[in-house]
Amino acid sequence: MANTSSAKKAERASTRKRVFNLRHKKAVHDTVKEISRALQAKSKDAATMLPALYKAVDKAAKHGTLNKNTASRMKSRITKRVAALAT
Repeated sequence: MANTSSAKKAERASTRKRVFNLRHKKAVHDTVKEISRALQAKSKDAATMLPALYKAVDKAAKHGTLNKNTASRMKSRITKRVAALAT
């Protein structure tokens, strides 16, 4: 348990940040999972899901939940998989 007032405030802030980080991570994870399922089923819907993935990944990177290079790599790899399905 925090003793000083600044430590108590830091604890509140970290709890709040944790909630937002988990929310961004879950959005990314859910969209990646959804696209992966569509790719497994060889569904053409995967291409229409890309904007949702880009939005979730970019938002997570913007807020610092994901590193920007990790976000870029994730988008690139999934886009490559969707493009391979289209051909």
